[in-house]
Amino acid sequence: MYKNFIKRLIDIITSFTGLVLLSPVLIITAILIAFANKGTPFFYQTRPGKHQKAFKIIKFKSMTDAKDARGNLLPDNERITRVGKFIRKTSVDELPQLINVLSGDMSLVGPRPLLFKYIPLYNEQQLRRHEMRPGITGWAQVNGRNSISWTDKFKLDVYYVDNVSLWLDIKILWMTAIKVIQRKDINQSDNRPIQPFNGTN
Repeated sequence: MYKNFIKRLIDIITSFTGLVLLSPVLIITAILIAFANKGTPFFYQTRPGKHQKAFKIIKFKSMTDAKDARGNLLPDNERITRVGKFIRKTSVDELPQLINVLSGDMSLVGPRPLLFKYIPLYNEQQLRRHEMRPGITGWAQVNGRNSISWTDKFKLDVYYVDNVSLWLDIKILWMTAIKVIQRKDINQSDNRPIQPFNGTN
């Protein structure tokens, strides 16, 4: 009942309320980034969602599109702006994903959506992380996101899929809030290279 209905209802109510209450922050941040980046304030990227269905994740853009003489993007540390550093440290860059939650592509809590190119590297058990909508935060994110291996993260993702409940979601959201306040494990890219796995990982 919770997994198939109540969870989605909570996502709709919470994301809509969050977008309304946080609209001043979203608008001001979008304006600041537009000036800092001299362009669009948003970053869009195609990610696999529930049952690997493609959707475009939305984030605030923390880096410019500056390129070298050959037309290649400069290193990340040369493209990130002051505003970009701030929104990453405070996790404000993740707030536009409330739109993804409201539209039904994501949930407040669930396995983080990675990139399609990593799917062939998963074993059968790890692929189960796509049985649910991906989340803004998740069980792996509040259990040592920056200090554990990808294999351990995927085990935590599958654990969440098998044990999802209202109380587990509340626990994850509470732990996420604490980490954001403490600024711990909140500035790790989801695009880091993933090493190939095997069935025993």
